Amino acid sequence: MDKTTDELKHEIKEAASIDVYLTRNEAHLLRRSVAEHLTALLSEKGITRADVVRGSLLDRAYVYQIFSGEKTPSRDKLIALAFGLGLTDAETQQMLKLSGNRELYAKDKRDALILFALQRGYSILETNEMLYEHEQSILGNT
Repeated sequence: MDKTTDELKHEIKEAASIDVYLTRNEAHLLRRSVAEHLTALLSEKGITRADVVRGSLLDRAYVYQIFSGEKTPSRDKLIALAFGLGLTDAETQQMLKLSGNRELYAKDKRDALILFALQRGYSILETNEMLYEHEQSILGNT
């Protein structure tokens, strides 16, 4: 059974040493790179990189470089990829966390708009229209 983040945080607090914690919890620690995670999502969603390019409004070559691990995408580029991959808000948050980026924060106006769009299955074009209407910066290479 997978341990929750809260359980792991508690174990860190209680651990006699970091080595003991790491040894006990090796199976619960993240091991995938962003590129590996994105590739796994492609397979899981049954879509192609070309589908992601169309759905994210990002440059084709750039998307392929992200998937190959050659480029490290910014937070906004990852959010655009989330739309291209058809991710849920929870899947997007997990991807942002895995990449070391700040999760979408409901108290931030722009992030709240993006969360709203993800929860309702908006396309990136519909999301950008809403962001623009609320005077927020849009996503992708538009």
